[in-house]
Amino acid sequence: MVKILKSQQGTTRFGTKKQISILFFISIFCLIAFLLAIANGSYQISFTELFAGSGQNIQQIVITEIRLPRVLLSCLVGASLGMSGAVLQGLFRNPLADPGLIGVSAGAALGASIAIVITPAFIAESSLGVFVLPISGVLGASFVIALLFALTKGFGYQGITYLLLVGIAVNAIVGVAIGVLTYISTDSELRTLTFWTMGSFGGINWSLLIPASIVITLSIFLLIPTSRQLDLVQLGEIEAYRLGVDVKKLKVRIILCCASCVGASVALSGMIGFVGLIVPHLARLIGGVSHRYLLPASALLGACIMVSADLLARVIIQPAELPIGLITSAIGSPFFLWLIFKMKKNDY
Repeated sequence: MVKILKSQQGTTRFGTKKQISILFFISIFCLIAFLLAIANGSYQISFTELFAGSGQNIQQIVITEIRLPRVLLSCLVGASLGMSGAVLQGLFRNPLADPGLIGVSAGAALGASIAIVITPAFIAESSLGVFVLPISGVLGASFVIALLFALTKGFGYQGITYLLLVGIAVNAIVGVAIGVLTYISTDSELRTLTFWTMGSFGGINWSLLIPASIVITLSIFLLIPTSRQLDLVQLGEIEAYRLGVDVKKLKVRIILCCASCVGASVALSGMIGFVGLIVPHLARLIGGVSHRYLLPASALLGACIMVSADLLARVIIQPAELPIGLITSAIGSPFFLWLIFKMKKNDY
């Protein structure tokens, strides 16, 4: 907490001048990654054609109908997972917290898995089939949130501790349910289920992207103003309450916003691990622990990392592509181990 108080001396709305500079450079890197992701893939498009708009009709279709919605979704998913991880780590005062900790990601995964196994014909044949998977994911996440609030109601300021315990139980139960669905699924359903649980941005279109982008963007903008309250929560819930923070309302706001953006993200992209865990720590290592800097930095870094990971997934074995979850896990696992050793050595 002393680090937070020191970092807030002479700060602006988004942190110190140094932190503002860091946010600016992260934004530049994010823009570069965005342009590289638009131009590169199994079908190459030069930057001259990209900026001049002088390409052939097929190139314009590839950009506007395939790559642009895909890259925009990867930005939104990365930003939502990164910011959700930073907010939840601040709320729970747990450096290992991430959006999957309280079971929201698992709930969305279960909803989508049920849709894949129970309604495969409707998804494949109906004109509304493309909406079944994201709607099922959001419903699954919403069900988990309702369950969390019902089971932790009445615990008062100890509710966050019980929320973590319930989240662990929910993750275990959902794992069993997905295992059963995997066992009873056909070969084609199993392939779809396996690829989806590894994460992918393939198959996204504007009709799916627009409503998801509204939910994710609105949730992110509602989370940003919680930065000062999260700094005070680091003193403890009781002390934060004495300093004027309505911890109960803050918890409700954060959990609902995280559920909305993570549920929408998981429903469209599948399970993508480690982003919500490693991005906030990377942002802290670069620029400090104050949440007024940490939240936007986590969103920008998450977007940058996710776009870069998706680009790697598309170009490593082109024209085929790797599941995005494999790339993020390959990057995140070593970082996670390093983080554990750092916590042990330095009492992080």
